[in-house]
Amino acid sequence: MSKTQQADKIRTGNGFIAALDQSGGSTPKALGLYGVTEDQYSNDAEMFDLIHAMRARIASSPAFTGERIVGAILFEMTMDRMIDGKPSATYLWEERGVVPFLKVDKGLADEADGVRLMKPMPELPALLDRANAAGIFGTKMRSVIDAASASGIAANVAQQFEVGREILSHGLVPIIEPEVTISIADKAEAEAILCAEIGGQLDALDEDQNVMLKLTLPETANHYQLLIEHPRVMRVVALSGGYSRDEANDRLALNTGMIASFSRALTEGLSAQQSEAEFDAALDASIASIYAASVAG
Repeated sequence: MSKTQQADKIRTGNGFIAALDQSGGSTPKALGLYGVTEDQYSNDAEMFDLIHAMRARIASSPAFTGERIVGAILFEMTMDRMIDGKPSATYLWEERGVVPFLKVDKGLADEADGVRLMKPMPELPALLDRANAAGIFGTKMRSVIDAASASGIAANVAQQFEVGREILSHGLVPIIEPEVTISIADKAEAEAILCAEIGGQLDALDEDQNVMLKLTLPETANHYQLLIEHPRVMRVVALSGGYSRDEANDRLALNTGMIASFSRALTEGLSAQQSEAEFDAALDASIASIYAASVAG
């Protein structure tokens, strides 16, 4: 199938995007929630083997198909590995009908002016070339907003779109993710600034440049409606951001046209100790609830 078919699925498909992209810093926590404690591995290589086994178990479950999941975001090491004897991205599309994305950022710089920008990515062009060769459709990159700082948010969004243009030049679709921290006191004010900044950057894109947005679930329902309807936006997806799955689903269902891109909320309740039947049933229930919230609007 072609990238045109993948683009159609992302634009119009019913369902959500699964975020299977925990990186080195967040992997121990993800494994811990899955019931794999740090005394069960002795180095990074063993840790990444275990997290890949978890991701492969999710991706190969009968519950994980393109009927309810339109895309999945992979960590670089996942892209480089196999699932059931096929390269991960190929497996997702050919066997599951799920469009593959790749997390490309290298983590966050220290907080300044109320935000945490992305660290420099000097190896990005080479990574994008590898992503194209692996059959990846698009990318994801995360930065963080910790305060309603107009100058900080402007810098954050500007960086996202600058990198986004480089990704577009390689024929990939960037998911732009300036995450607003859910616990800050001025979250609604930060979201107002963010919406305006993103709108300005979208207006500056050429007519053949289309992006996706991944945003924190807003304090006011449908706050991002103008962005969802913008002609340069293929899809707007929501991160769970630390909300429980139930609360994230409740908030998502109030936002018309927004779909989930959950990571921790997706895997909530899954355990390495579960039998295959127990695991598949728990994953199916998780996917069903997130799917329902994603199509509610």
